[in-house]
Amino acid sequence: MSRTITISDESYERLKEQFQEQPKEKKKAKIEIKTFGGSVLWESEKETIREAVVEAVDRGADLEGADLKGAYLEGAYLRGAYLRGAYLEGANLRGADLEGADLKGADLKGAYLEGAYLEGAYLRGAYLVGADLKGADFFHTLFYGKGGTTKIKKEQIPDFLKALGVVAE
Repeated sequence: MSRTITISDESYERLKEQFQEQPKEKKKAKIEIKTFGGSVLWESEKETIREAVVEAVDRGADLEGADLKGAYLEGAYLRGAYLRGAYLEGANLRGADLEGADLKGADLKGAYLEGAYLEGAYLRGAYLVGADLKGADFFHTLFYGKGGTTKIKKEQIPDFLKALGVVAE
């Protein structure tokens, strides 16, 4: 036996709201900045690796050994970043502000540093083979190399010297 009850539109809407499933809060995916070995250095709720790295640097995080291979960091504000031994092979650092950054022993093989600002950066033992250094600002940057093992391509020498403020005649 079935019965029909008549209710007002207003009552119907209130009942409908009570029985509808409330939308569940979406959990934001966390971006993790890890070492090459998989240890987590930083967790962020930012949407991109670029934003997560900027956040970590802004908060003074130690990103030593960070695996940032191929990371898109173009134009990122990374002043004073602690990226010793970071793996930045093929990373896009075009126009990034790396003033005073500690990149000792960082792997920058094939990285795009075109127009990057590296004033006062520490690049002792950094691996720069194949890095695009065109227009990068290396004023007061500290280079030490590894006894002749740090290499740049021959065609990059004029750009490198120009970035260092050296004019070859």
